This record gives sequence, C-alpha cells and structure tokens, in this order.
Amino acid sequence: MDDLADHARRLRSLPPSCGPVRLIAVDGHAGSGKSTFSGRLASVLGDAPVLRLDDLATHEELFSWTDRLRAQVLDPFSRGETARYAPYDWTARRFGPPRTLEPAPVVLIEGVGAGRTAVRPFLAGLLWIEGDSEASWERGRHRDGPGLAEFWDGWTAAEQRHFDADPSYPFADAVIRRTPEGYVWLEGPRTTAVASQIITDSEA
Repeated sequence: MDDLADHARRLRSLPPSCGPVRLIAVDGHAGSGKSTFSGRLASVLGDAPVLRLDDLATHEELFSWTDRLRAQVLDPFSRGETARYAPYDWTARRFGPPRTLEPAPVVLIEGVGAGRTAVRPFLAGLLWIEGDSEASWERGRHRDGPGLAEFWDGWTAAEQRHFDADPSYPFADAVIRRTPEGYVWLEGPRTTAVASQIITDSEA
C-alpha cells in the first residue's frame, strides 16, 4: 500500500506551476471519491488548501466555469496574490459571500474537469481517481438520495459530453486506486518528467 506521506513529499518537491503554487488537480467521474481523497491528501500535506469546483459551477454552467476560475483564482495565484472567489450555493441557487484562497506551496483543485485543457497549463500534477463512469454515478446517486435523481440525470449526460470533448484521463500523471486498506498510486497515461517525480519506477 502506498504511503500518502511519501507522495505528499514528492508533490511538495515539484516545481511551482502557478506563481509560487504547485497546483495539483484531482479529477475523475462524479461519485468516484475525489472529495474524500482530496481531504486526506490535504491533511497529509499539512492542511493544504482545497478548491472544490462545485463552488465554481452552477446549475446553468456545470462545466462553463473556466473563465471564473481563471479570473478569480489562477490569475491571482500567477501573480503570487491571494485568490478571492464567490462559492455557489446549490440550495439558494446563487453565489455566496467571497472566500479567500492563499497561494500556499501546494493547493489542490478537486472536481470533475479539474484536469481539462484550459487548466492543465497551470498544473504541477494531475491525479485521476480510478473508477468507471456508471459505477461512480451509481455511488453518487446513492449518496445524494432520490431527491436529487433529476439533477443526476442531467449531470451524467453533461459529464459524458464534457469528457468526450475534453478528456482528462489521458493526461493524468497518476491514477489513484481506492482499496479497503487505503490508496494505491499507479503510473498515469501521461509519461513525462513530472510524472516520474510523482510515481517512481518501482511503483509503476
């Protein structure tokens, strides 16, 4: 079983990718376990900040949040400044009070599409949570209950369209497999110098 602390050290050793920040994307299908994994990794990284893309998406713009991400987070980070973004309230259907996001040494960006084309130039690493779409969606539906069944119907179609047009998996530096004992890090499809720093030859 791979040691999260060991991988956290490797992530901290990567070159900064967005100003002083090493921006690490955690992508995968909805319901695959991205949020849980990101929380555990952030803790091992010393409570690294986590930007959840659910805070930038809206009911009307499930995947059309790239301009908002660029203006509110990526551009300020690139200048070494604190980011300010207004998280979306999915119940009230409006944006809430602004939050700040410090340009820490490592910042995680978590959510479906975190590794999309518009974001990849700002990333130090892209992690993909293993799991096929149907099983992940079923897990998400079970988690959220019947009250959100209609939302999930729309979401799954939108997610499929997104990944068909702008896939993240082929560019992943590491694939994260969930097991009852923890997480296993596997070499991702993208074989680059960055990937070799995240996954050693002995772990591939």
